[in-house]
Amino acid sequence: MNEEEQIVDIWNLFKPYLDKKQLDTTAEKFVDYLVDIGTYDETLTSCLGNSQSLDNAIHYYLDIEDDLRDDEDIDDHED
Repeated sequence: MNEEEQIVDIWNLFKPYLDKKQLDTTAEKFVDYLVDIGTYDETLTSCLGNSQSLDNAIHYYLDIEDDLRDDEDIDDHED
């Protein structure tokens, strides 16, 4: 099992037990912890696509949300 799989597995293990109202905040704290223990940005990026709340926290930490919106806007105008 690689690091990305471990991160996603841990998140999915605890996620059902978390208060739904606090899910995004808890995901952000989890990502903060991962960064504090030395998890690389590339590893976090590899975790995307498994959980919306975890994805949101990773996007927030990596500050890529605005980049994604900009790309989506460009795609919309090409049609």
